[in-house]
Amino acid sequence: MIHLAKTLMKKNPSRIIKKTVIITGYTCNNNCQFCIDADKRAIATKTTRQIIEEMTDARKRGTTYLEFIGGEMTIRPDFINLLKEAKKLNFKTIMMATNGRMLAYPNYAKKVAMAGLTDIVFSIHGFNAGQHDSLTQSAGSFEQLMAGFENMKKNLGIEAIGSNTTIVKQNYRHLRQIGELIYDLGIRNSEFIFVDCNEGAAKNEFNKFVPKISVAAPFIRQCLAIGKKNKVSHWHIRYVPLILPITLIKSASCWRSKNLKPNIWRRISSIGMWRNPDRKSAGQKLRNAGNAL
Repeated sequence: MIHLAKTLMKKNPSRIIKKTVIITGYTCNNNCQFCIDADKRAIATKTTRQIIEEMTDARKRGTTYLEFIGGEMTIRPDFINLLKEAKKLNFKTIMMATNGRMLAYPNYAKKVAMAGLTDIVFSIHGFNAGQHDSLTQSAGSFEQLMAGFENMKKNLGIEAIGSNTTIVKQNYRHLRQIGELIYDLGIRNSEFIFVDCNEGAAKNEFNKFVPKISVAAPFIRQCLAIGKKNKVSHWHIRYVPLILPITLIKSASCWRSKNLKPNIWRRISSIGMWRNPDRKSAGQKLRNAGNAL
C-alpha cells in the first residue's frame, strides 16, 4: 500500500512537494506493547520486486520525497539494495522511520548512509533504558538505539535526524524527561504521537494504553514547552484527539501542515474522526472516558 501526501517544505512553505510512503512489511525486531501493527504481523512482507515497482511508479508520478516505514525495515536482507535503487531513481529525499537497533553496528550504519539514505527518524519511547526497553519488550533496545543514533549522526549529520515518541499511559508522566533527552541529543525535529486507538494494541486494550487527556495534558504541555522555549521549529504533538483545547491543537503537526484557523475548531464535532465510521468506536471510548478538558 502506498500513501501519497503533499508536504510543505520547511524552508519554503509556498513550495509543495510530493511525498510517497511505502510500507515494506510488518515484521520487527522490537515487540512494542502499544504497537499499532500488533494485528498485522502475519501479513506477508513485500518482495524486493514489489517495492522497486512501487518506487518506480511513485517517481513516474512526480514524487520527490520517499519514506520507508514498517515494521522495521533495517532487518530486511535487501534493505541496502533498496536504498541504492531509490537513489538511482533520483528521489531528492530518502527517509525512513526506525527503532535504530541495527544501526548500532558501525559498518552497517555507514553502508546505509552510503547507499542513499538522506533523512532518518528514530523512535524514542522512554527517557532511559528501563522505560524504553519495558515498552519495546526488548532488552538492550535503548542502548542499541542510542548507539544507532550516534552512528547516523556521524554519517548523516544531526540536521538529517528526527524523532518520534508514542504517548501512552506507561510514559506520559515522563514526557518532559523524554523531551529533555531528545533536545540534549541535538534533535530539532520531533513529534510526540498520542497513541492511535483505532487499531492495533491500543484498540484491543484501550484502558491499558490510552491515557485520559485531562490527566496527560499537563505533561504534554511540559514537553511542548521545551520546543517553545528553545524556539525549535518542529516540536509538535501528532494524532492529537480532536477534543483537545486550542492551546494544544496549535502545537499539533496537523494544524501546522494544513494551516487551519481557530474558527474551524468550533465545528470540530462535525468533522474528522467523528464523521469516519471506522473511528466511531474509538471516538466513543474517548468520550465515555471523560477525557475532555
